[in-house]
Amino acid sequence: MTVLENLQIGAYVRGTPDPADLERVFELFPLLAERQAQFAGTMSGGEQQMVAVGRALMSRPRLLLMDEPSMGLSPRLVEQSFEMIAQLHEQGVSMLMVEQNANMALSIADRGYVLQTGRIVLSGPSAELTSHDELRRAYLGR
Repeated sequence: MTVLENLQIGAYVRGTPDPADLERVFELFPLLAERQAQFAGTMSGGEQQMVAVGRALMSRPRLLLMDEPSMGLSPRLVEQSFEMIAQLHEQGVSMLMVEQNANMALSIADRGYVLQTGRIVLSGPSAELTSHDELRRAYLGR
């Protein structure tokens, strides 16, 4: 399917796609506007991730679940992805994200949870977690 078809499928649960939703996705991801006719399967991993997030946004979710949004991306694309995630957060989209890049995740999160072998061992506001000595040594490299 093309990029545009993928985005339209995302709005399927709401019925007819709203052009304003498509514009919102294209504002977040200008590259997708340029490549609407391109088959999504021919895009890079980072570009395919943009399509996936855009498709999810077309349904106007109140909660967006993200599993390792930086996995397999170049450092530049990781930074761009987190900028996009921060923009979504500012627009009122709630997110639950699992991410191993603790520095990036905590830089945009309101709250964080640290899991070890499936158990929560530490939780709290992000600012509090980034200043926690044990967490900094174990996960943040400081």
